[in-house]
Amino acid sequence: MKGPQMVVLATATVVAAVGAADQVPTFRAQIDSVRVDALVTEDRRVVRGLRVSDFEITDNGVPQQVDLMSVDEMPLNVVMAFDLSDSMTGERLENLRTAARALLDGLRREDHVALLLFNDTLQRPFALTRELSRVRAALGDLAPKGLTALVDGVYAGLTLTGSDTGRDLLLVFSDGVDTVSLLPPARVVEAARRTNVTVYGVTIRGVRQNDFLKDLSTSSGGRAVEIQSATDLQTTFVDILDEFRQRYVLSFSPRGVSRTGWHRLEVRVKGRRPTITARQGYDAGS
Repeated sequence: MKGPQMVVLATATVVAAVGAADQVPTFRAQIDSVRVDALVTEDRRVVRGLRVSDFEITDNGVPQQVDLMSVDEMPLNVVMAFDLSDSMTGERLENLRTAARALLDGLRREDHVALLLFNDTLQRPFALTRELSRVRAALGDLAPKGLTALVDGVYAGLTLTGSDTGRDLLLVFSDGVDTVSLLPPARVVEAARRTNVTVYGVTIRGVRQNDFLKDLSTSSGGRAVEIQSATDLQTTFVDILDEFRQRYVLSFSPRGVSRTGWHRLEVRVKGRRPTITARQGYDAGS
């Protein structure tokens, strides 16, 4: 689905979620198998060479057997969600274009990418595709205007993830403060927690921010990144893609735990104390 139809779809998704005021958007993990993307670092360096037997996972405090592990083997589904409000003009816009193109250069043949632009509305989303030329063309035709609906834009970005294959990365960039979103931030953070998507939120230092992107990134097992200026975007985007590829993908079949409700996850490496960044849990449904 392309062009205006996708705009209508994404907008309708946000409006429908607002209308269902007492219902959290539902993205549920499959209870038969739970997947965890885990970044393992020591002294800020990625730890390589770990085996499946090196990991321990607890589900609501109950030790689980890690059934499978892979590193840099699964294709990526990268959703780029970018602020296109009226502050994104001139050099700042060119830096964003350059950074996005550098990220596209880092994708492999089997990877997919999607693009979502937001200001006070949702602008021309492209669903996940391998046709990178279409996305490159869209990057060359950006027209910043309006205010920033960051929370709504992130929710629309979540709707573009969820492919049956591969690993989902949602890369969000905003240089401003959200003033016009319809969705409550907590509702969107909760929605992200119910997915396998990993969110990296990028902001510019010195811009007054609330905790939304930080909470969103932490809950999904990603990172919130604060850069000095838009000139750092290219390096940041390339580093995020490289870091995401180096995460360990673990899976387990839950045993000895309830098959409903929210499950808290903890990931450890036996005999070591590295820093592990991973999703905080999953919802087994009801």
